[in-house]
Amino acid sequence: MFKRNTLCLIGAALCGALFLSGCANHLPQRSEHEERVERKLLNHSLQIDVGEPGVLELPQRRVRVLEQKTFEVTDFEVTRRYDRYTPYQPWRELYEVPLGAVAVVAGVGANVLNVVMLGSLPETATKDWISYGFAGLNPFMNTQSNGRSQQNLASIDEKQQDKRMEYSSLPWAERPVLIKAGTQTHELTTDRNGVLRLNLLDGPFADQDVSRVGKLLLSTEDGQDHTRADATLLVSRTLRGKLLEAHALIYDDLEDDEVGQWVHRVKRLSELGLEEEASELEQSLIELTRNDPELQQDLLKSLMKDADRLAADPGTNN
Repeated sequence: MFKRNTLCLIGAALCGALFLSGCANHLPQRSEHEERVERKLLNHSLQIDVGEPGVLELPQRRVRVLEQKTFEVTDFEVTRRYDRYTPYQPWRELYEVPLGAVAVVAGVGANVLNVVMLGSLPETATKDWISYGFAGLNPFMNTQSNGRSQQNLASIDEKQQDKRMEYSSLPWAERPVLIKAGTQTHELTTDRNGVLRLNLLDGPFADQDVSRVGKLLLSTEDGQDHTRADATLLVSRTLRGKLLEAHALIYDDLEDDEVGQWVHRVKRLSELGLEEEASELEQSLIELTRNDPELQQDLLKSLMKDADRLAADPGTNN
C-alpha cells in the first residue's frame, strides 16, 4: 500500500510539473549576418630619423620618430542562427483555449470556402488559423507570439572572404624619447606629429656643458611589447667649440649690460653662424625694452648701425 501511494504521489507531481512547465511553441528560425575583420599583428617597429647630415653643425635639429606596423587582415562573413520559441505560461490558457476553438472553426470554414473559390484564399486564413487554433486548444502549449518570443543561439557559421596585408606608418606622437649626452640622460617628448625638437642651447641641455659631448644617443621604447629603437647623432668639433661661447652670449644677465653690449651679443651669435639664436635674442631684447620706448629706439638704431640688422617690435601693428 505504501509503495502504491508513493507511486501515485510521484505520478501526480510529474503531471503537475508537466502542466506547469508546458511545451515551448517553436517559431521560425532567425538569422543574423555581419562582417567581421580580424587583424593579426605580424611586425612592430620604431624608427628614429635624425635627418641629414648625421653630424650636427647647428645646435638645433628636428628628429622624427615613426611607429610602423604590419598586419595580416582577414575578412569573415558571419551568420548566426537562433532557435526561437514562445515560452509557456499556464495562465494564458484561460483565454487561448476558447480563442483556439474559434480559430479552428474559422479555419475549417475557410478551407471549405477555399474549395468553392478554387484556392484563392491566402494561407493565413486556411492553414494559419487552424495551426493557431490547435495550439490554443493544447493545454500544454501557448500560441505563437513574436512579442513574447525568446531565442537561443543554435549555430555560428563563419566564411573567410578575403585575406590581405596592411602596413601603417604613424607618428610616435607625444611619447618620450631618452637622449644620453655624455654622462647625463635627458627625457624629451615628441609633439603630436612625432617630431622631437632638439636644441643643445635650450631645455635640459642648457644646464650641461655640452661642449664636451661628441655624440648623442637617442632611444625610445613601447612599454606594451618592449619594441625599441636607437639612433646616434654626432656633434661636430666646430659646433662644440661654439656652444660654450654661445651659451654665455644667450644666458648671461642682460639687464646690467649697455645697449652696445646687447648688440654685440646679437652680432656675435650671427657671426658664429647661429642665426636662429641671434634672432631669438634680438626679439627678447626688444621685448625687454618695450616699456622704455626711448631705450628701445636706441637699441633698434644700434642694431641697424653696428650689426646691420633691421629689427622691428613684433608687438607693433603696422
